[in-house]
Amino acid sequence: MTVQDIRAFNRFYTNLIGALDYGKQLHTPFTLTESRVLYELAHAPRTDAADLRLELSLDAGYLSRLLGRFERDGLVERAPSEPDSRRQRITLTDRGREATALLDERSREAVGRLLTDVAEDDRPRLSEAMRTVRDILGEVRPRPDGRRGELVLRDPVPGDLGWIVQRHGALYAAEFGWNTDFEGLVARIVADFAQDHDPHLERVWIAELDGRPAGSVMCVRDEAPATARLRLLLVEPEARGHGLGDRLVGAVVDFAREAGYRELVLWTNDVLTAARKIYQRAGFTLVTEKPHRSYGAELVGQDWRLALQEGAAG
Repeated sequence: MTVQDIRAFNRFYTNLIGALDYGKQLHTPFTLTESRVLYELAHAPRTDAADLRLELSLDAGYLSRLLGRFERDGLVERAPSEPDSRRQRITLTDRGREATALLDERSREAVGRLLTDVAEDDRPRLSEAMRTVRDILGEVRPRPDGRRGELVLRDPVPGDLGWIVQRHGALYAAEFGWNTDFEGLVARIVADFAQDHDPHLERVWIAELDGRPAGSVMCVRDEAPATARLRLLLVEPEARGHGLGDRLVGAVVDFAREAGYRELVLWTNDVLTAARKIYQRAGFTLVTEKPHRSYGAELVGQDWRLALQEGAAG
């Protein structure tokens, strides 16, 4: 392969997807860079200005002007980061999420049109070729922050909810010997969410590592008033060690707090030691424990709780 081969491919692909005229292609007022910034803000809830600059390799001055324009347009809010007040935390407003959802919808439509003329038998080969490019060039070119691979949190697309059920069933059987009763429980939880949920108060996140599903988590309303419940936290074995579990739980905590819940609860089992450490780091405290026999195993169930507002009932 020569330099010319890569340059030729770049010219072909940017023209194919309309990257040089991205805003007009999607009938939105946003450029490609602006669209990518909005995407990062929508899929990485803890992103601050410094993270964005590193993630997208943007000039600090240019990014500051772009965010300032977003703020004037009511798309984002800026505030000091809680861990470090010297850093700016950037969050999307409701208007910003609507704009991002529109971009995402139109991008999917554009890709769908692109795939219309691709034969069904060729699509797996196309996907594998794209993964090969990412894998090879991802190893050659580390990210600016020293990590390898692209890690994002996103909303589910068709097929993802079924993936959550399948991966929970397979992983828990392989790692803990649980039977299909557990997979059935997960299926009922997912089906309830798919059939009826309030997007302002309930949400599912899919974690992607290098473009492949690598984890999930869910935030749903609990029976108790003003209480949210964290459910179905999962991190694929090959994705562990990237801080993915902390990011997923952090996304739920941020969402629940912004949605106005007073507390966040979860139920787990004592054998899930890695998950329990994640909950502890997020500030959850153990409330009760109770032995039970489920999924073909003797277990100890645990209820954990996190107060989201001062004065939340304990």
